[in-house]
Amino acid sequence: MKSASQRDRATPDLDGFDPVIHAPIRLRLCAALDASDEVEFGAALEILDVSKSVLSKHVATLVSAGYVEQRRAVRDTRQRVWLRLAPAGRIAYRDHVAALRAIVRAAPETPR
Repeated sequence: MKSASQRDRATPDLDGFDPVIHAPIRLRLCAALDASDEVEFGAALEILDVSKSVLSKHVATLVSAGYVEQRRAVRDTRQRVWLRLAPAGRIAYRDHVAALRAIVRAAPETPR
């Protein structure tokens, strides 16, 4: 029979795990947005090293979930888009990271 600590380690708390955020590009985008107030779309392209269409698709998914907000403005005579985590997105991202940490803590150690 497993002790309470072994049971806790074997069954991580996945309450915050969010499949919307979990996709690698969306996870990396949320991490970048969590680290700043907002990020220009062009800067996000460079950070993530993806195409405009790929980033647009992932941003649309996060916007639909209510996790990311977009702000459009003209800068240097060109329309620019800035991205930021919505309050719900910041909470979801941080809960997701906590769930990932719980999974890692629960993983059995293997000898090298």
